[in-house]
Amino acid sequence: MRRTATRHILTLILAMPLAWPLVVYGGAPEGAGTASGGAAPAPEAEEAAAPVALDSDLERIKKDLLKLKRDLVILEEDLLFPASSQVAVFLSMDLGELFQLDAVSVKLNGKEVVHHLYTDRQVDALYRGGVQKLFIGNVKQGQNRLTAFFTGRGPSGRDYRRATTVEFEKSFEPAFVELAISDSGAKYQPEFSAAVSN
Repeated sequence: MRRTATRHILTLILAMPLAWPLVVYGGAPEGAGTASGGAAPAPEAEEAAAPVALDSDLERIKKDLLKLKRDLVILEEDLLFPASSQVAVFLSMDLGELFQLDAVSVKLNGKEVVHHLYTDRQVDALYRGGVQKLFIGNVKQGQNRLTAFFTGRGPSGRDYRRATTVEFEKSFEPAFVELAISDSGAKYQPEFSAAVSN
């Protein structure tokens, strides 16, 4: 059923560009008069108005296509990851002065589901309050275990590798796991935590 729905979505996306010329270039049939029954506008006036009308039509179609694409992504996500089995993992960073992040690896029930290497721009975005969606997938209902491994440079530029683990009970609702990196001023060490919410 999911494959069929995805196939219909892709068919719709591929068919959209074929329909555009009919919308953009469609107009009154040749020889048709004006609505008031008067003479048709001068050719010069039509040529001047055509680019403006064409640009506005193209802009409207682009906006409609972006909205349709967003709706299709949401629909596909709902089909692939139903609420009863969905788990999403997010990463945030608070300050990050004691830890320079290089990579994150996540294992779910003993199987690695994501490994991400960071660029300087991505780390900077996390420093400025960004939240990254690391993973979205399906898990069995019942007891699950998630372990995240953080690799980078700690205080004094030393290589640093730490892990945090969280166990959670998966219900019929989606599960959200937030991985957080924060600084501990008292210990002068970075801290890594994982919290689950439904």
